[in-house]
Amino acid sequence: MGSDTLIDATWLDYLLVAIYFGFVLGIGVMARRSVSDSIDFFLSGRSLPAWVTGLAFISANLGAVEIMGMSANGAQLGLPTFHYFWVGAVPAMLFLGVVMMPFYYGSKVRSVPEFMLRRFGTGAHLVNAISFAVAQLLIAGVNLALLAGIVRALLGWPIWVSLIVAGAVVLSYITLGGLSAAIYNEVLQFFVIVASLLPLTLIGLNRVGGWDGLTEKISAASADASSASDAPPAGQQLNAWPGEALSGFDSPLLSVIGIVFGLGFVLSFGYWTTNFVEVQRAMASDSISAARKTPIIGAFPKMFVPFIVIVPGMVSAVLVAEMIELKDGGSPTGGASGDVTYNDALLLLMRDVLPNGLLGLAIAGLLAAFMAGMAANISAFNTVFSYDLWQRYIRKDHSDDYYLRIGRLATVGATVIAIFTAQIALGYDNVMTYLQTLFGFFNAPLFATFILGMFWKRMTPTAGWVGLVAGTLSAIAVDRAAAAGVFELSGQGVAFLAASVAFVVDIVLSIVVSLVTRPKPAEELRGLVYSETPREDRTDPHEASYPWYRRTAPLAGIALAMVIVLNFAF
Repeated sequence: MGSDTLIDATWLDYLLVAIYFGFVLGIGVMARRSVSDSIDFFLSGRSLPAWVTGLAFISANLGAVEIMGMSANGAQLGLPTFHYFWVGAVPAMLFLGVVMMPFYYGSKVRSVPEFMLRRFGTGAHLVNAISFAVAQLLIAGVNLALLAGIVRALLGWPIWVSLIVAGAVVLSYITLGGLSAAIYNEVLQFFVIVASLLPLTLIGLNRVGGWDGLTEKISAASADASSASDAPPAGQQLNAWPGEALSGFDSPLLSVIGIVFGLGFVLSFGYWTTNFVEVQRAMASDSISAARKTPIIGAFPKMFVPFIVIVPGMVSAVLVAEMIELKDGGSPTGGASGDVTYNDALLLLMRDVLPNGLLGLAIAGLLAAFMAGMAANISAFNTVFSYDLWQRYIRKDHSDDYYLRIGRLATVGATVIAIFTAQIALGYDNVMTYLQTLFGFFNAPLFATFILGMFWKRMTPTAGWVGLVAGTLSAIAVDRAAAAGVFELSGQGVAFLAASVAFVVDIVLSIVVSLVTRPKPAEELRGLVYSETPREDRTDPHEASYPWYRRTAPLAGIALAMVIVLNFAF
């Protein structure tokens, strides 16, 4: 191994990674055989069962956000990071399945922007399609940057070479098989990720003396911290509520409000209910019942993911020498991108505690996670670009083969652009901060427009695009004000505040504009507005005959009860 490598892998580790890549590319080749038209490429022909789309739903999100971002948060902030799952994910996933999925699936739209087109017309559709496409290119860059960091850590290659190689691998299997290749790979990747991170968690906890040993070491490190340390007090790291370390508020009450409203409502519902990366997986299922159950099935593994993602980050912060120095205010070198950052918490823990062989499995798991995340971004981008931008506004009325070619070209273009947007992500010590900022810009105003338009039939097409633009600009203004030093919030507080402001501005402005502009006729809103959509259009007539464990509402009720118990337990 060269001295430039971070991870000292052996031939066995490389063999395991090579076998895994062989499976990934093989799935892409097999999926290509089933791609005969654009619906096959972009939506898997709407033919997949709920358990497949449910696991893909989670795996698509189990990329850079979950693995490196959440372990970085765990190392830096501790247990309050659990809120991203139990407050900031599961409730919104259940709402998507129970309330919103019937509108997506029943209207037979191919993307979230297409739904916006039917509800609000071309203005809101164009704004949403462009903002979504830009967001996917930026977020794909995050996944690619972290994937390239793994390649650099493993092989010692320069970061730009690692970016190109990592991008080429992801590009190959999406271009071959479209969404089916992405989804079946995501199911495989889910199991690989769990199989690699669970041993890392157990071995790491064993090294620090179990959960009690971990809490003692965090308390001791906090007591001995130097004045240069920016780590929160031990009490804040070891208790999920009220979560001041995460929200940035000194007041426990304001912290709880910020987490519940900013993260739990605006950012969470904005992401899970309107982000086409996730919704696209449910829309690939074979019935409205399966589409509704997709996010609900995904909620069960989702609530336990933090134990194999956040806990290793917390272990790394008290066990790995470089992480201990970083948390105490130092600037160690030797991370995946040069200087050690919180993003390196998991990689450095793998280096220190995993034996060869298991190390190869863990590396394959991380590569799987980043490819899953980037593939999800790229496959969502190529759908929106091809249908919602190119076909709608540039070249109408061409053959299906033509738009299929455009989709594949868009995939190549997006991958090349992601190599450049990855440079932005590399500038952040904790990618979770960057990602939450992006979600505040793009998802929060979209959710405000979406939820108001779905439940208030008086909302007008003009209000749709005006609210979206104003919400996005207000979120950017809050973020830039914080960057200029106008006010200061630690943790992810600025992202929570920007998202909350975007939501409120969008809602208020949409109501005002709606009251002075003309709404669409009620007969055009069937399938788009709750009050104008008959119950039979929102449910599967066969679901009542299913046993309870295959019905949407009972599964959602069980998941909600479990996540409430977890919130109280921690």
